Amino acid sequence: MIELVNVTKTYRMGEVEIAALRGVSLAIEDGEMVAIMGASGSGKSTMMNIVGCLDVPTSGQYSLDGVNVGRLSDSRLAAIRNRKIGFVFQSYNLLPRLTAESNVELPLLYARKGGSARLAREALGRVGLADRTGHRPTEMSGGQQQRVAIARALVNEPSILLADEPTGNLDSHSSLEIIELLRELNQSSGITVIIVTHEDDIARFARRTILMRDGEIVDDERARTQ
Repeated sequence: MIELVNVTKTYRMGEVEIAALRGVSLAIEDGEMVAIMGASGSGKSTMMNIVGCLDVPTSGQYSLDGVNVGRLSDSRLAAIRNRKIGFVFQSYNLLPRLTAESNVELPLLYARKGGSARLAREALGRVGLADRTGHRPTEMSGGQQQRVAIARALVNEPSILLADEPTGNLDSHSSLEIIELLRELNQSSGITVIIVTHEDDIARFARRTILMRDGEIVDDERARTQ
């Protein structure tokens, strides 16, 4: 499904060039659960942005389902993001004045899908929040807000879920609940889950851990047992 071949990403700041990725090659199959680890500046978030079609490589090739993403227009990239990829972020990115149901419904409204309220409620049920559909973010715990964000990411039924530090703002108990939820979604629905994290305890839930340093992959380890 996901294939990066000798991908580089260089940013220019004035007259200075910063190499965020240095010839990264990687393949991730359908249904994998992968953790990407590394210190700040290692390139893990840059790689996540490219995989999520939020950015394109400076050189090399990124293919998603056999399609060379680097050759697509902005509108085609936006269509892929909306159809194939769900995003979960550290800060939840929920609209505070909207209920949980309305927050989850937003991607469906953008996609002009019918039955959006029903689909939003079903998505909230999948993450254990069937009884919180009318609550606003300020009326919910951090763990519950992240569940709403996960429901929003799932509502368009994507094939890939990208989670960038999804437990970064949570206490240890809530972090465990969120990572267990992501693993259960991966195992029950076969959705590909890719998690960017700096926490070893979170990475252990993945079947595969990729370690990055200075824009390169320095280790790629698969778990021996589940």
